[in-house]
Formats: sequence, structure tokens, C-alpha cells
Amino acid sequence: MQMTVVGGGSWGTALAHLMACKGIQVTMLVRREEQALEINSTRCNSRYLPGVALAPSLSATTDARAALANAAICLLSVPCQTMRETLRYLVSFMRRETIQVCASKGIDATTLSRMSEVIKAVLPEHLEQYAILSGPSFAAEVAGGKPTAVALGCQDKAQGEYLRGVFSTPLFRVYSTTDVAGVEIGGALKNCIAIAAGICDGLELGHSARAALITRGLAELTRLGMALGAQPGTFMGLSGMGDLVLTCTGDLSRNRQVGLRLGRGERLEAILGSMHNVAEGVKTTEAACALANSLGVDLPIASAVNAVLMGNTAPTSVVHELMTRALKDE
Repeated sequence: MQMTVVGGGSWGTALAHLMACKGIQVTMLVRREEQALEINSTRCNSRYLPGVALAPSLSATTDARAALANAAICLLSVPCQTMRETLRYLVSFMRRETIQVCASKGIDATTLSRMSEVIKAVLPEHLEQYAILSGPSFAAEVAGGKPTAVALGCQDKAQGEYLRGVFSTPLFRVYSTTDVAGVEIGGALKNCIAIAAGICDGLELGHSARAALITRGLAELTRLGMALGAQPGTFMGLSGMGDLVLTCTGDLSRNRQVGLRLGRGERLEAILGSMHNVAEGVKTTEAACALANSLGVDLPIASAVNAVLMGNTAPTSVVHELMTRALKDE
């Protein structure tokens, strides 16, 4: 089997390494010649996944035509805000039979689209073959061989079962589901809640406050997902509760780090300027709030985070606003 991984960030590199170690012929399609040269010559991606010796069989290129010529699976691992632009560039090189698997978590801020909807718009003939890979996973841990379990959403049950076999290894366990919308919303919105959890810890509000945020954040994931046709049970699984807990508590979480630094008084522009990797939650929070408003869904935590990110209010102020909302049944 031949697989192309689009994107040279930490998660794309980790998955490419994982699949190459399994014996799949993997080519990484990256933007910069320098990065391709480094991966091919030194077996390292020093900017995005330092300290990891990449599989000897893994190769990298900037040539989209060559990378996609014989790919059975195209694993998309680029920031969600550039997904549409990336696919528009790749469409002329993409074979009809190539399966599209998305490993990116977020909502397109311009169109309020989930990644499956972006695929539908740009590569409509590939929609039936589309899958989304999401769940509690840090790139450094996956690349380092730490046990990890994730979810794969695919509308075609048989294809989902096939793909879970492709991506599973003895240390990377994949569960499949037909609830694509649920997996996508869980992976996208948990980043917004992780920023809130980071703000909570940056303000030193305590473990009880963080537990409350995670719990009520799960309710927000579920409400928005159900409004989009998702199954409520999905949010109790790996792509919902699992990913939410990890991203809200793990120090390797970029979105949590953004929140921590905001809570400690740093400016958003300075925080983002110091990061190599993209914190998807920053753009997705605004998109999620706009999407929720269009559907009449209440997202108080995500809305509070959006107000902080937009510079409309201070972190301490939104805490008071959340705690003094009208009381109601759980």
C-alpha cells in the first residue's frame, strides 16, 4: 500500500512515521524544500517533532503530482483554515479512487464548514470515501510509541472497518463509527474548551473549577453535535470525552497552553507569534460560536472564550459572567 500524508507538522509527521514503521510506503507532501531535504537526509523533522528518529523508509517531497500518483490513501494533516486552499491545489493531482482521511480538527472560519463539508465542496466525488481520524492523542507520544486509542468516523461502515485496520498498530488502537459529524464536532470544539481550561488554570482557579469546565464543556459539544445530526453517545467516547479530557489537562496541548498564557496576562498576538504549531481552537472558537448562533444552540463557555480571544473582555470578567448565569436544571 502507498499512502501520502499532506502536511509536515507534528501530527502529520507522527502519523507518517507510525504508518511507515508498520510497513506502509509513506510519502510526506510538504511545502518547503528544506523540510523535505531534512527529513530525507537526516530522518528528522527538527522544527515540528524534535528528538524523534523517523522511519528509514519514510520519504518527503514537495512534488504533489509524484506524491499522489499511486496513493491508495491521502491523509490530510494541514490546519483547518488552509484545508480548502490545499485541496483546491491538490484536486488536479488526485486520483478518483484515493481515499481521503482527515486528521485535522476544526471548523472553517470563513464558511463555518466541517472538514467533510470542505471535501464535499472541493472533491465531491471523494465524499463517500471520506473518513475523519480524531481522539485523545499527542503527536510526540504517538511518535514515541506510547499506547494511544482514537476514533475513526466513516459513513461507510465497511470502509471504516477497513481503515481502522490500516491505521491500527499494537500501540495505536483505532475504533470506527459511522457518526462522522459527531467525531468532527468533538475534535473541533474540544479545543475551544481546552483554551477555557487553560485560562482557568492560568488564573489559578483550582481543580474544582477545571472539572466543572470540562463537564459543562462536554454538554456544549453534545448540544452542537446533536443540532448537526450527531449521535449523543459519540460524545461519551474517544473523540468526545476522551479528547476533551486530554486537551484540557495535558501540558502538551497547544490550545491549553494558549489559555494558560492568556490567564497569566499575556497578549494573544504574542502567544501565537511564539508558537511553531497552529492552535486550531483560536480560529475554531469564533467559527463554532457563529455556527451555534445560526442553529440556535447555546455555547456559554465557547462564547466566553471567544470574547477573550477577540479582546472584548478580560479572563477574570468572563469567570464572573459564567458563574452568575441564570440557574437551571443540569
